[in-house]
Amino acid sequence: MDQSIKKKYNYWQWRTLIILMIGYALFYFVRKNFSIAMPALKSELGLDETQLGIFLTLNGIVYGISRFINGFISDRAKSKKFIMGLGLLLSAVVNFVIGLSPQMNGLFHYMDAGGKATVGLVYFIGSLWLINGFTQGMGYPPCGSLMAHWIKPSELATKQSIWNSSHSIGAGLVAVLIGTFILGRFGYEAWQWCFFIPAILAAAGSFLLFFGLKNSPSDVGLPSPESLDERIVGKPVEEKAETPEHAHALYKVLLKKMVFRNPMIWILAVSNFCVYVIRFTILDWGSMFLTDYKQLPIATAANVVAASEIVGGIIGTLLAGWITDKFFKSKAHHTCLIFMVMATFCFFAFWKMPQGNTGWAIFFLIMSSFFIYGPQALTGIAASNQATKRAAASANGILGIFGYASTTVSGLAFGMIAKSFGWNTVFAVAIAFGVLGCLVFASMWKAPADGYSKAEKIIEEFDSKV
Repeated sequence: MDQSIKKKYNYWQWRTLIILMIGYALFYFVRKNFSIAMPALKSELGLDETQLGIFLTLNGIVYGISRFINGFISDRAKSKKFIMGLGLLLSAVVNFVIGLSPQMNGLFHYMDAGGKATVGLVYFIGSLWLINGFTQGMGYPPCGSLMAHWIKPSELATKQSIWNSSHSIGAGLVAVLIGTFILGRFGYEAWQWCFFIPAILAAAGSFLLFFGLKNSPSDVGLPSPESLDERIVGKPVEEKAETPEHAHALYKVLLKKMVFRNPMIWILAVSNFCVYVIRFTILDWGSMFLTDYKQLPIATAANVVAASEIVGGIIGTLLAGWITDKFFKSKAHHTCLIFMVMATFCFFAFWKMPQGNTGWAIFFLIMSSFFIYGPQALTGIAASNQATKRAAASANGILGIFGYASTTVSGLAFGMIAKSFGWNTVFAVAIAFGVLGCLVFASMWKAPADGYSKAEKIIEEFDSKV
């Protein structure tokens, strides 16, 4: 590769990666703020675990559907950055309105005589959180598509894992912001600022996405990344000038054969369900079960969740990506199995740790997060490589539906179980899903690293018929 092209390519690749990291971290500021604020919503508004669990479940289901829909849109859209930027801006608006909801009491009578939420307020906040689920689903698909367009398949596990740390950066920082600096300092009565401040930051971040990103290397005169990848077997699939009709027809063929009829995508989707049960048990309920079950103060509980995300999630994600490309020749599903086994074991150790051993319990919870973020990142990377960049967002849309359908378990079901049977039963069910995830990952051990050779044959066959 010409050195000037290499320098320009590296600049734009890393610029895209960093902006996507900042943008997606801010999506978490206006999504996971709700989970950290739940003890305050319970205390100040009188919302119980079942109601909060319903919010989490419905938000997750709508989010998964939105990711699925926006996956198809992102694969076909010319301006992927617009989809992502608009989603972040709309999420900011929704969060700001939730923060304003008590001020609407005079108009809608949202509070009862005791200052607690009426059914009207429950429906109002729940409806807004449903809308937020859809706008949040506009974030991941453009990211997956943009990275598949900017990064070589043989480097995707390493570099997308770097991007994936934005999940943990966003979730960890918002946990510190809300748990330590807002609720920890000003008390539960300051819960509205848990929505105002993240909304302001997210709105500012949306403009970075609008004006800082480019949709593909061709927009700045650069070649496609897979044409530069030595690891792809056979001749790389080159970018060709295509008519809109040809591109649309080819996309439909690739969508059918590389996504819907690709067993690897469905295996990854089922495993993603199990991964997200463990992940959301820690992330969504961590502040609740650490205060209720381990009797920690809210500031300490929020800091533990933050440490699980920032220390565990970031390092675990980066290590998983590096191991995949370095030792497993980009076969992400190999790393997923190993990390899933360790995540399940560590969560079991957290559960069974005696009440007096708070330090060890916290350690194992952080380590469970450390390991679960490996498969959380790599299932999406594996799907992108299996479906190729032409259908990466669509494949990840299917994974998104399965991943966030897990909130039927980690949200509503766990809320009801915690209220009726206690946290021990919640932990037991979560671990059962962890074991199931290990078995599903093991079933695809012999799968290839990517689907580019398969896609090349499909494209050649398609072109021979037109």
